[in-house]
Amino acid sequence: MKQQRGFTLIELVMVIVILGILAAVAIPRFVDLRTDAAVAATQGVAGALSSGSAINYAQFTAKGTATSVQNCTDAAALLQGGVLPSGYAITSAALSPLTTGSVTTTCEVAKTSNPTATVTFTAIAVAP
Repeated sequence: MKQQRGFTLIELVMVIVILGILAAVAIPRFVDLRTDAAVAATQGVAGALSSGSAINYAQFTAKGTATSVQNCTDAAALLQGGVLPSGYAITSAALSPLTTGSVTTTCEVAKTSNPTATVTFTAIAVAP
């Protein structure tokens, strides 16, 4: 009885066809990952801005001291280093200046480089 020592041409062609079908299905799913990554990164910056704002408000209510945050753009001062990461900008500053107390508002942060993304975050303006 003769023993087979490799793959036949038909088996090799079938493997290539199956790999081609898988590639044709998988590639379109991964083409748009840059946009998803930009949105996720922008959501991370927005989360940091929102958390910083909440921590600042908690310090204001607990101790009576806080960093003065008068509008949406001032929220960047609450981040480590006191500035937004490069390539990001706060695109709305809807609050009017406060003299005392606090107010909550929705602000927008945008990734300005390609691909762009815009995400909203909640900021608490505090005027100690």
